[in-house]
Amino acid sequence: MKTINLLLLTLLCIYRCSAIHWLGLAVNGSSVGWNQTHHCKLLDGLVPDQLQLCRRNLELMHSIVHAAKLTKLTCQHAFKDMRWNCSSIESAPHFTPDLAKGTRESAFVFSLAAAVVSHSIARACASGELPSCSCAPAPAEQAGPDFRWGGCGDNLRYGLQMGSAFSDAPMKNSRFGPQAFRLMHLHNNAVGRQSLVDSMETKCKCHGVSGSCSVKTCWKGLHDINHIAADLKSKYLAATKVIHRHMGARKQLVPKELDVRPVRETELVYLLSSPDYCAHSEKHGSMGTHDRQCNKTSNGSDSCHLMCCGRGYNAYMEKTVERCHCRYHWCCYVTCKKCERTLERYVCK
Repeated sequence: MKTINLLLLTLLCIYRCSAIHWLGLAVNGSSVGWNQTHHCKLLDGLVPDQLQLCRRNLELMHSIVHAAKLTKLTCQHAFKDMRWNCSSIESAPHFTPDLAKGTRESAFVFSLAAAVVSHSIARACASGELPSCSCAPAPAEQAGPDFRWGGCGDNLRYGLQMGSAFSDAPMKNSRFGPQAFRLMHLHNNAVGRQSLVDSMETKCKCHGVSGSCSVKTCWKGLHDINHIAADLKSKYLAATKVIHRHMGARKQLVPKELDVRPVRETELVYLLSSPDYCAHSEKHGSMGTHDRQCNKTSNGSDSCHLMCCGRGYNAYMEKTVERCHCRYHWCCYVTCKKCERTLERYVCK
């Protein structure tokens, strides 16, 4: 009975989940001016609370469209060497089961999307693109003897405020799907934003005679999004499978194998196990690894042994043309020759 109920919940979520449908803005959001409130209704993928936020904060939408594009590119870059390579994200706002279900893969994409939205808004504040915010206030901590607070820090506080309001909106609505899925995605969104908070670092610019750096002006800034994606990928690899059960007076997500402890705030969680993504399967949202390029000498996830799932691989020769024998000429240009190289490539059977 539990298995049947889980299948019904899964099917319900596939057809009704819309939490990251806004990633479809990467395709059609750039063609919209975002200077009139009726623009918010032109695009599919926004739930009512997101539409309301759009109408009230039109200036944010360029940052959110940028976040949708960056989420897709970053996910594919982070997983380019793995069997599941995030290629299905290109179908947004329509998703295959690998992202429509409560899988480990959806856990990563939700957390990444939540982090990128807040990152994009925080950076837009600092660059002066948003009239509703500006640079972050100076840090509360005392400046050191060799530096002073200044510059223009990324406005993480505003980014988190508006980013969470946008990315969490679908999960606050019971129409989104079963409570277990909503709790899972809300949790993973929070993990993504915490990774963003943890990525804040002190950045400095030197001042002084002949670059002596006798005085430094410093501010708090965010790491680039690839750094945050790498952190979330490590959490993806160590993600915890959870179940939805009563803990006291209410239901919570608890680890399936160790259901005596609550879920940690730093761990990604998922409800449904994923396939191995070796073979093509529309039912599971697997593209398979047939014809995927692999690395014959690697021992990692991109190795021909792991990528090809034991099916073997084919080799072929590829010719490439690249710049070579470059010379610098005073002043001030470089000339290069073109050299042709033949490389051996490998693809999975």
